[in-house]
Amino acid sequence: MTSVLERGTEQADGRLGAVLRAVGRPQPVALGRHGPWVVTTLEHARSVLTDPGAFDFPVDVSRRSLPRGQERDRDAGFVPLPRARTAVAADVLVDELRAAVRSGAGAEHDAMRLLRRPVARATAAAVLDGVADPERDAVADAVLAWIDALAPVIAAVRPPSRWSRVRRHEDAARTRLESLLRALDDPEPARTATMLAAGTQVPIAAGAWLLVALAERPALQQRLGTGDLEPSSVVWEVLRLAPPTWVTARVARRAVVLGGERVPEGGVVLVSPLLLGRLAELVPAHEQESGDTRGAFAPDRWQDPHARPGAWLPFGAGPHACPGRSVGLAQLVALITWAGGVHLELAAPVRLDQSRGIFPRPARLAVTARDEVEG
Repeated sequence: MTSVLERGTEQADGRLGAVLRAVGRPQPVALGRHGPWVVTTLEHARSVLTDPGAFDFPVDVSRRSLPRGQERDRDAGFVPLPRARTAVAADVLVDELRAAVRSGAGAEHDAMRLLRRPVARATAAAVLDGVADPERDAVADAVLAWIDALAPVIAAVRPPSRWSRVRRHEDAARTRLESLLRALDDPEPARTATMLAAGTQVPIAAGAWLLVALAERPALQQRLGTGDLEPSSVVWEVLRLAPPTWVTARVARRAVVLGGERVPEGGVVLVSPLLLGRLAELVPAHEQESGDTRGAFAPDRWQDPHARPGAWLPFGAGPHACPGRSVGLAQLVALITWAGGVHLELAAPVRLDQSRGIFPRPARLAVTARDEVEG
């Protein structure tokens, strides 16, 4: 069966479709007469992401311009959370989800809405060590409010002006979140706010795709339940076919040559984990596939001990790699644990939404406790 995970991206139009059509090309591809240029190999992707001397990351998460040079160090110092903290996030997520679906057999939920508060609280619990639940939950709600306020900023063709209503709304949401963190004696509230947002957005977006994949495939749910398939294999396959950040941009500080393509100073270069996740040299073949195509949803490919999950850089690389990687992965694996106790069915057809990344919309799921199904 071809799923929306496979069909949605392979049949995409716009920039998403243009990027995917560049798969297999040996050198960067210009998407227009004056760019942007999308890199098509792991070598070039790593070069762009890990060399801040050659490539700027000139805006922050709110699409505000950063002074030249400041962008090099803005995210320096983010370190993965220790396992004990990511385990806290996993436990909180499962508890919150169980509480959220106590509304009866077959109740319908939108996957992204269902995940919002549980993920935000789980991430806050991991990042804010020792904070009581009421304060944690207040921060989680403020994180969600900031993420919501960021949505039109990210979706805008150009960064909104300083005094626009969209920008003022985002400023207010960010300021409230940082104020709450400052009241908790956080020494770097702006940095913590960024980590909280990243650690919340990734599990919500990828988690929604994960639940859709499970709902489309009852046999997959059964295999996970019997231990025939590692949960992490499913997580990596979802992150390959639908990475939450499917493309990221850098600006050339000077004229550079990538794979024989000249990119002028100021030229925009795109790195796409979605494209890299289609490369045969990074992704083991599955029996459903032929040649160099890697479009099938096949978690079994990651059961191979020689496979390299994450080689396609779903969380980026270099100084601006996603700070929420460890907590995000822990929550996605925990989401499968929770899903093992319920039966999931799609309540409506799902399509791909490109407005702010790649999301499943609508993602209506009928959720029933497994003991009610089997009883």
